[in-house]
Amino acid sequence: MGVWDLVLVGLVLLLGLCGVLVPGVPGSWLVWAAVMWWAVQDPQPVAWWVLVGSTVALFLSQVVRWALPPRRLRPSWAGRRVVVYAGAGSFLGFVLVPVLGSIPGFMAGIYLAERLRLGRHGDARAALRTVMRSGGSSVLAELFTCQLIAGAWVGAVIWG
Repeated sequence: MGVWDLVLVGLVLLLGLCGVLVPGVPGSWLVWAAVMWWAVQDPQPVAWWVLVGSTVALFLSQVVRWALPPRRLRPSWAGRRVVVYAGAGSFLGFVLVPVLGSIPGFMAGIYLAERLRLGRHGDARAALRTVMRSGGSSVLAELFTCQLIAGAWVGAVIWG
């Protein structure tokens, strides 16, 4: 597989990661489709293992999301600023504290956005709890899974 093909797969993965944060965009399916296209174009055992692993991970992510209490995303949490801060915090957490840092990074991003908006610690904590209860936990589960898949793809491309 050529460099430009890998760049294209990486861009689709990035689009899928951003799509997880935007309601109505099938971000996790874009991530899976990019990995599948890469595995079909570059038929090596490591590519197929990444595809199988990503399929299983996305299936488990859907099971976790269905097991979470059914909540609707409320407009109060789905503001652009909160989504951008949560996504940036999750990405920074994923990079700074490999893999597991994504979860506290996501919540720290939401907390920071709410702290800047509301100004007080107690109000920001209450807003964070509201966000996580109103759909933030399902977004976090999907985003974390997609980040794991993208990380596995990057690792397979670099070292595989």
